[in-house]
Amino acid sequence: MTAAPLDFSALPLNEATLANLAQLGYHQMTPIQAASLPPALAGKDLIAQAQTGSGKTAAFALALLAGLNPRWFAVQALVLCPTRELADQVSAEIRRLARAQDNIKVVTLCGGVPLRGQRASLENGAHIVVGTPGRLMDHLERESLDLAGLKTLVLDEADRMLDMGFMDDIRTVVRQTPPTRQTLLFSATYPEGIASLAKDFLREPVHIEIKAQAAQVTIEQRFYEITRPQKFEAVAKLLLHFRPVNTLAFCNTKQQCKDLVDYLQQQGIDAQALYGELEQRERDQVLAQFANRSCAVLVATDVASRGLDINQLAAVINVDITPDPQVHVHRVGRTGRAGAAGLALSLATLNDMGRVGAIEVYQKMSSTWYGLDTLTPASTQPLLAPMVTLQILGGRKEKIRAGDVLGALTSAEGGPAYTREQIGKIQVTEFCTFVAVARDIAQAACAKLNAGRVKGKSVKVRLV
Repeated sequence: MTAAPLDFSALPLNEATLANLAQLGYHQMTPIQAASLPPALAGKDLIAQAQTGSGKTAAFALALLAGLNPRWFAVQALVLCPTRELADQVSAEIRRLARAQDNIKVVTLCGGVPLRGQRASLENGAHIVVGTPGRLMDHLERESLDLAGLKTLVLDEADRMLDMGFMDDIRTVVRQTPPTRQTLLFSATYPEGIASLAKDFLREPVHIEIKAQAAQVTIEQRFYEITRPQKFEAVAKLLLHFRPVNTLAFCNTKQQCKDLVDYLQQQGIDAQALYGELEQRERDQVLAQFANRSCAVLVATDVASRGLDINQLAAVINVDITPDPQVHVHRVGRTGRAGAAGLALSLATLNDMGRVGAIEVYQKMSSTWYGLDTLTPASTQPLLAPMVTLQILGGRKEKIRAGDVLGALTSAEGGPAYTREQIGKIQVTEFCTFVAVARDIAQAACAKLNAGRVKGKSVKVRLV
């Protein structure tokens, strides 16, 4: 099932919600929103197939917000996500979309942070809970989470949750929700496990499938034929030739990620790895650095990058060709968003040619090939990110806001007053805050914050 984009005013949404959507830049629905919102707002169960980045979060968020009673402080909506990163993104998006409603409280329940603080947040009342299956089960077992009043259950990236072995956990959580609830299941693919879940937990669901779009014409795709021993050297040559501001490089295995990062760092290229087994603290730091342009190259597996949404990504490198053409299109589609120019570079050995052929058939376009001998370093300087990340030990729990950090850095008190152009993205998490600053002021900015105050309090700050 597909649908053409429509104006949000065609939906049965109140004026305050429509005004908030317009203010946020939501003017026309994406295909998944146009197809799923009418039945979801009508209270029907859904099985919706759509890729990450298709606008599915707004699709289910608007549906669950429409059914909330703000004056009833009970958990009325629950969103299950495969990873903490995706849960954080979903929570942030729901909060943005909920601004038009009175005091909607969203609580995120994921591992990697103490249970105590989460329990306190739940005791203060929550309308919407977003979390990972394992941590949700912890709270259910401790009876700190009550789902008796649940109206809407969302399973986000359900296929990914099954890949990670969460099938039994999902079933345990769902069984503790009222049978009268509405269930919205979103998944990029439809494996057998999804069919089994749907049969057990959904009532006469509406099936929606939005086909993955082929790579946008704003993305230039280049293929390079190499031998396996040339692979790491070829990645370095691509980076030093094109010198993208930020690059997401995909490998098929965790070990390949680690080995490639070691090699690139030896070549003076600012690179970090992202894979499934990283500790949560390390994942948070790596993701924060890449999102705020403090890391030039992020080398990741597909599993680790799921749900990762980076605006204005200059380039994607397929270090390893994926056997799944849909995954290739999904990788490539991370760059060239919103009409911006993008660059997708793929390395293929002779053994990969069958996979490349499958990608050509799927994309309905021939590959354009280049030789490694066309690559020459554009500069002798190391490839470093333009920004550096500072970590402040203090976050939402200490009532720190992005404006407090910005004010401390731009004031003349305790050191130089930095300009807004020298300060990048500020990300406030539960217990710490990440702020990007221009590389040439990093040491001085760190010293200024350590010597001064943020929100009237002394803070500890370090370079990440």
